[in-house]
Amino acid sequence: MRRLLQNIRRDIRAARERDPAAISDLEVILAYPGFHARQLHRLAHALQRRGLPIVPRLISHLNRALTGIEIHPAARIGEGLFIDHGMGLVIGETAEIGDDVTLYQGVTLGGTSRLRHKRHPTLRDGVVVGAHAQLIGAIEVGEGARVGAGSVVVNSVPPYSTVVGVPGRTVAVRFPDNRPIARLPDPEAETIELLQQRIRELEGRLAGLERHLGRMRADRMERSESWVTGELA
Repeated sequence: MRRLLQNIRRDIRAARERDPAAISDLEVILAYPGFHARQLHRLAHALQRRGLPIVPRLISHLNRALTGIEIHPAARIGEGLFIDHGMGLVIGETAEIGDDVTLYQGVTLGGTSRLRHKRHPTLRDGVVVGAHAQLIGAIEVGEGARVGAGSVVVNSVPPYSTVVGVPGRTVAVRFPDNRPIARLPDPEAETIELLQQRIRELEGRLAGLERHLGRMRADRMERSESWVTGELA
């Protein structure tokens, strides 16, 4: 019981530390659906491990109805999880989440197989997953990694890296010490930059041609006016 109370206090502390809008422990306890979802999952998971049929799923279903967050009773979740907002968040049966992980609304830890084996993602300690990111399959997201909002990740992510895009790709590495962030090559971004540069060059050439044609028309009109004036004279 004492251990349980310590873990619940850690959940409250996680919300206070990672959400600037949290002004008190009481507010977290009464008004944070992510906190409520985590506590209901504790109960469902404990009953699931004891082999109790149906009841854990009913608790999970109630959890979804009350909070908008769906967590399978068998999912294994570490301590200090913070679910911000949470609406539409889904955590699958074989998902594993380490300590001090942060998940935002709309995140899916989903599977791609119908077989009864490990088919959902594993998130190591300190992972942050942005809103509406989709992590699919039995992949592993390394310690301290960050997944950008709206990303679709289908391959494992190295520790302390930042992943963005569809499909997700690693664009930077954040070292756990004081070393600067390492920016990795991004072929798509480089290609887009080259295309943008080429467009700017073509626009510059087009503007030059338009100016040249404008001068030619002006010269032609000036010669025509001179000829007409000479004829009239």
